[in-house]
Amino acid sequence: MSTSSPAAATRPAQGQAAKAVLVIEDEPDISELLEYNLLKAGFKVYLSANGEDGITQTKKYQPDLILLDIMMPKMTGFEVCRILKSSAATQHIPIVFLTAKGDEQDTVAGLDGGADDYIIKPFRTQELIARIWAHLRRYEINHNPTYPTEYRHNNGELIVQGPLALHRKNHLIFLNQTPLILTLSEFKLLSALIRAPGEVFSRAKLIAVIADKNTKLVPRNIDVHILSLRKKLGASAYMIETIRGIGYRCREVTLKTPAATQP
Repeated sequence: MSTSSPAAATRPAQGQAAKAVLVIEDEPDISELLEYNLLKAGFKVYLSANGEDGITQTKKYQPDLILLDIMMPKMTGFEVCRILKSSAATQHIPIVFLTAKGDEQDTVAGLDGGADDYIIKPFRTQELIARIWAHLRRYEINHNPTYPTEYRHNNGELIVQGPLALHRKNHLIFLNQTPLILTLSEFKLLSALIRAPGEVFSRAKLIAVIADKNTKLVPRNIDVHILSLRKKLGASAYMIETIRGIGYRCREVTLKTPAATQP
């Protein structure tokens, strides 16, 4: 089986070109299992057995998403992630760690290194596919100029707090009429805060918001996500308030500007 040629997708994505996923995994059995299930779900698949080759393939094929193992020959997944996220040519590509390393420090290192998600083996195939699609949908928004006007008049579905607007039906969050590009965990966190402005969320409660059976999280994970959210909010980072010794809350804004109410 070639590690440099894409496998043909078995099902096109509704008339559009199939999304491409690069699997960087040195265990052949796991790599073949992922390839089979991704092809079945309609993806184009590239396979790589080590970090160095994975970086080369990423630059060459520009996949839509990367599934990345951590313990591999020649270069760890942490190193691969840092290199790809530091390059302007590849930093936009979502990276999902798929690994047996579930210790607290490993999870924190993966998220700190720029990964968009961290899934622990063994994993459930349907959940993995769902997460992949969630990340792809959110990143696609950034390159689709029709999104802001597409949702502009759906105010009945909006929860608005100052410059932030949560579109409940379509699972989108806008900042000053522009859709935010968020990881799945970031979206869940910010969505929970927007839905309950003024309510203080402990770190334990926020862990419950984003955790699942395949993901082990600790309070430090929440701080990492909040830091990332504040960077993406830029001048509006004040909307997430730190409650010392407890957790976080969304600032409650009673006066809504026209820009904030019309994403």
